[in-house]
Amino acid sequence: MQLGEGFAGEGPNAAHVNTVLGSRDGPVGTAWATALATPRQGHAAFVVVLRPGVPTLPFTLFVNKATIESDTHATMTWGPAQAGVAAGVARAVERNVVRDVTHVLITAVWVNPQADDADAVFANNVQATIDALTMGQVGLSPPADIEVWNPFFTPQDQPATKPR
Repeated sequence: MQLGEGFAGEGPNAAHVNTVLGSRDGPVGTAWATALATPRQGHAAFVVVLRPGVPTLPFTLFVNKATIESDTHATMTWGPAQAGVAAGVARAVERNVVRDVTHVLITAVWVNPQADDADAVFANNVQATIDALTMGQVGLSPPADIEVWNPFFTPQDQPATKPR
């Protein structure tokens, strides 16, 4: 199983993608099928396509992390964010980041309800997907000094800590 995380862009058009890649006949395959078969209000997982009728390989499930709040938010999620994930997966396969297209991939994708630039949403989801899949392939080791921050919060006074 390969786990990854990618963040690209800034402001309301930024993308945050988490990935889980693994065998169809293992726990990732079970999670993939379960998520597809059990939609929740505001969160309907769906198969990512390059274009209608042409799914990505590996088969990729798009799970939205933000509840759909408006028609525009739905369009940004199912349109440019989904297309960005599809392009990111295809490029990761082309670059040999993802080597086994018989696996299945789950992507958990954040699209800000305030997103307003379809091209930026697309580009940021392409990059965040590639970054997440690359992290999953190569693994992640923590830096020597850990500085904690994210786009929504940076602690005012934080000592650098060493990983244990």
